Amino acid sequence: MTTHSSIEHHPDLAEMRTRFERVTSTPAAQAVEALALITGLYLAASPWIAGFSVLGPIAVNNLIAGLAFCLCMGGLGSAYERTHAMAWTAVAIGAWTIVAPWVIAGPMDVPRTIVSNVITGAVALCLGLAMMAMAGDRRTRDT
Repeated sequence: MTTHSSIEHHPDLAEMRTRFERVTSTPAAQAVEALALITGLYLAASPWIAGFSVLGPIAVNNLIAGLAFCLCMGGLGSAYERTHAMAWTAVAIGAWTIVAPWVIAGPMDVPRTIVSNVITGAVALCLGLAMMAMAGDRRTRDT
């Protein structure tokens, strides 16, 4: 009977952790994380900033989506090797934010809701894609 060593000591895992640590220590990764946190906070507060808090369901949606986006992207800098897959969730939240005004509130006469959500959603989507791309960036793998 053979005994297998712990996966924690596998050479591929150690190499992957080292690569992810290099990714998160770059200025680009830190900038993406900072912009993502600002984007998530704006999304959470956007009903009150843009002045559409009277639309109950969309205001609640933006609050929850913004906080979820902050949690997803906020963990990437400190534990990227365990949380990089959550960047997919950030992309999904960005896409949802873009379509949410039409899905939740239906046709409405509040263009600032649509403009705020579309711009914020597009930024969130791009930041999520940027964070996902950093894991596969050859420049950080080969250094």
